[in-house]
Amino acid sequence: MSADANRDGVEATHDSLPIADEKAAKLTDIAPTGSGSGSDIVEGHIRGPNGEEYPTAEELKTLRRVKGRINWIIYTIAFIELCERFAYYGTTAVFVNFISQPLPEGSTTGAGGTDGQAGALDQGQQASTGLVLFNSFWSYFLPMLGGWLADTYWGKYKTIHVAVGVAMFGHIILIISALPPVIANPKGALGCFSLGLIFFGIGVGFFKANISPMIAEQYESEQPRALVKVLKSGERVVVDPILTISIIYMRYYFFINVGSLVGSIAMVYAEKYVGFWLSFTLPTILFLFCPMVLLVFKNKYTRRPPTGSVLGKAIGLLVLSMKGRWSINPVTTIRNMRSADFFERVKPSHIPESERPAWMTFDDHWVDEVRRGLKACSVFVWYPIYWLSYNTLNNNLVSQAATMKLNGVPNDVVNNLDPIALLIFIPIADKLLYPTLRRFGINLTPIKKITGGLFLGSISMTVAAIIQHFIYMQSPCRPVAGYGYVENCKKILDPSGDLGLTEADYKPPLIVWIQTPAYVILAFAEIGASITGLEYAFTKAPKNMRGVVTGLFWFAQAFSAAIGQAFVPLAADPYLVWLYMTIAIISLLGGIGFWLSFAKLDREEEALNALPDSLFKGSQNQDEDFAAIEAAQAEQEKIRHAQGLDKKLAVGA
Repeated sequence: MSADANRDGVEATHDSLPIADEKAAKLTDIAPTGSGSGSDIVEGHIRGPNGEEYPTAEELKTLRRVKGRINWIIYTIAFIELCERFAYYGTTAVFVNFISQPLPEGSTTGAGGTDGQAGALDQGQQASTGLVLFNSFWSYFLPMLGGWLADTYWGKYKTIHVAVGVAMFGHIILIISALPPVIANPKGALGCFSLGLIFFGIGVGFFKANISPMIAEQYESEQPRALVKVLKSGERVVVDPILTISIIYMRYYFFINVGSLVGSIAMVYAEKYVGFWLSFTLPTILFLFCPMVLLVFKNKYTRRPPTGSVLGKAIGLLVLSMKGRWSINPVTTIRNMRSADFFERVKPSHIPESERPAWMTFDDHWVDEVRRGLKACSVFVWYPIYWLSYNTLNNNLVSQAATMKLNGVPNDVVNNLDPIALLIFIPIADKLLYPTLRRFGINLTPIKKITGGLFLGSISMTVAAIIQHFIYMQSPCRPVAGYGYVENCKKILDPSGDLGLTEADYKPPLIVWIQTPAYVILAFAEIGASITGLEYAFTKAPKNMRGVVTGLFWFAQAFSAAIGQAFVPLAADPYLVWLYMTIAIISLLGGIGFWLSFAKLDREEEALNALPDSLFKGSQNQDEDFAAIEAAQAEQEKIRHAQGLDKKLAVGA
């Protein structure tokens, strides 16, 4: 431990308890447990080998949780994500208009001016919905591959550089598709645009799988386990690394939404007044900051090396666990997978060395980590339901806005109410709501937050359905009975275009800002489900499989986009009310089912987070100090036992 580290932090001693700042309990860099004389229980307190104090079982239940010190280097990674999200959302914000709307009369760039509607390819709402959903699917399917490459071969840092290069190539192709000579040929422009989406999505996918685990690893390397500190007021508190990581992800998400908000608004106005080529060019320029920042701070980052074929060994472990467990009756198979010894019997310590497969180069603790990772993956199975409501932000709600009175506001700028709401409510949740709840002993666990996110998604879609109902009922093109057709109302009322109709003549008397409640509620759903999902992927995955598990989290959004393709036939007049209500009902039932499925897992949160580090020998980490890892494991096991966290977790897979 360096002298500088000691000066920055608070030194823990056997004789006295350290004083910690309530806003951020500053800690010394904690050496691997086991490097000192060993942990011990002194007068009811659990002391580590360096004098640090760990919470007892009772203190874990009763003491208030506070966050630790968040190093400035973490914010440089958040800035990198800000630039990438500016590039992504700045580019995708104009996709709907670029694809669905016609080229304005007299325009060669797609700009519509103050009173006109920006557009280019004139392919209609169904085509735009389909391509936007494909982009979402492709961009969030690829994180699994990007995560696997990082965990197995490249590491997160190198994989992020590869992602930036591929995405940059995709951005350039998108710029070409929006140049005036290319737009003049809509079919050719559409083909060029589609090709750009392929490379664009590969880069986004590889980036997403690795940037969020990398930011949390910067803190984990400083404080891996919960410690007891004393505030200036004399209150004993638990400095909780899981809570700190949760706060890091909230602030990380704040940076994401700064990028998405500025990018989306700026590029929508660039589209409206200059043209689509500028809307695709400016995000590409800002995207260049990503590799620059990565290179400048390279030596400051904690960069975990890959360990080799991790996914293959995890699959081999599952196959071995299923040996003799299969049944023609699927109910029996599931019951066998949930049995108490499903993973216990395949731990290396339970298999004679002469009978172990050659790929079994890990210890019992890694098996426990895989079991915990599978629990996280089972949670993510429910996420496509949440993403169904979220994905309407970028397609159907944008189209809904175009059918109401805009008064000069671009229809695809309105959905920025979502990031605006997030920028307001994330700090409130971080600084006020969650700390207040913790003071009253209420700790919102990830499972509770995700459940709330599903319910809020249902409420948001119900609001959208109500708005759509009134759009239909008050449309100037509404027949005597039934819903009115609103998408082509102007053409219906003025086929020749000679009447010079204004918005008030062919749109219902509804201001676009009535969409605000739907967007604000969706923002709260994001705080509950989206941010928490990133946290859950990081804290529950095996440490050498975080890229893969984070990729599986994002794959849930890709799967949701694929499911969303089934709703495309409903994304047209007069079926849009049914579209929103169907998603609302699915989200409501999903929230109920999710809580019923994981209420028991929710009670194991503390024990799941306290698993000791594992020993994994792979092709890429042969130089690691395995003896030090084993010594650290022994210390961590003593601490877990003293805290009562070494009890059996929920049985089976």
